[in-house]
Amino acid sequence: MDKKDSECVTQKAVCMGEIMDTILIIEDDKSLAEGLSRALSAEQTKAVCCGCLREARRLLQADAFALVLLDINLPDGNGFEFLAEIKEKYQTSVILLTANDLESDIVAGLEGGADDYITKPFALAVLRARVQTQLRRRNGAAVSPAPSSGKPYMFADYLFDFEKMQFFHGGVPVELSKNEQKLLRIFTENAGITLPRGRLIDYVWTDSLEYVEDNALYVTVKRLRDKLGAADCIETVYGIGYCFHPEKKSERNG
Repeated sequence: MDKKDSECVTQKAVCMGEIMDTILIIEDDKSLAEGLSRALSAEQTKAVCCGCLREARRLLQADAFALVLLDINLPDGNGFEFLAEIKEKYQTSVILLTANDLESDIVAGLEGGADDYITKPFALAVLRARVQTQLRRRNGAAVSPAPSSGKPYMFADYLFDFEKMQFFHGGVPVELSKNEQKLLRIFTENAGITLPRGRLIDYVWTDSLEYVEDNALYVTVKRLRDKLGAADCIETVYGIGYCFHPEKKSERNG
């Protein structure tokens, strides 16, 4: 991404009232660094590249970065040593990028404070997933449901008893999968609040050890809407996530 494109992305995000996450890519392979920058730049994320530790120090002192992608082998120093410097001076997550795939190197990196470790070559989809995981963690991604009283949740002609795992629409039982139940629960306990896609994914798929795509959330939301006949209650908030509005169904039934 060139400077003009980067500025356009930043301006668009600012106009939409979104917070930009800035990623610092420290990689001496210029073509790889530029490719990573293009792959990771989006409406809410921008990337800045440099090829040496001297420039990295200048950038870190001048700006706040949400995440650093750090190559271990650099022309003017060792990434492991610089990792310790970053962790001591700056509040930022670090993902190590390296061709060193020895177990001892991975352990050294993680024990040295790295938040993740990716060996070259790697798939861009995997890199994006791990980057998004770190950004969600930094931004307080884990959604905590509001304290539940344990009582059934009722509105319009719906009754949801999460403790007994029983769900009714117009007195008729509705069978929901485990993930659909978790999604419905976080919706009902945060009614009227827009919940970002990443946070919903982290909440619903808490036990998953694999990367979960946005499409999995989309499919689960669609099935939940269809089963409950509640398409008007679960609003898609474009570019952000979903918001549950029980009053819309109540108004229609009123």
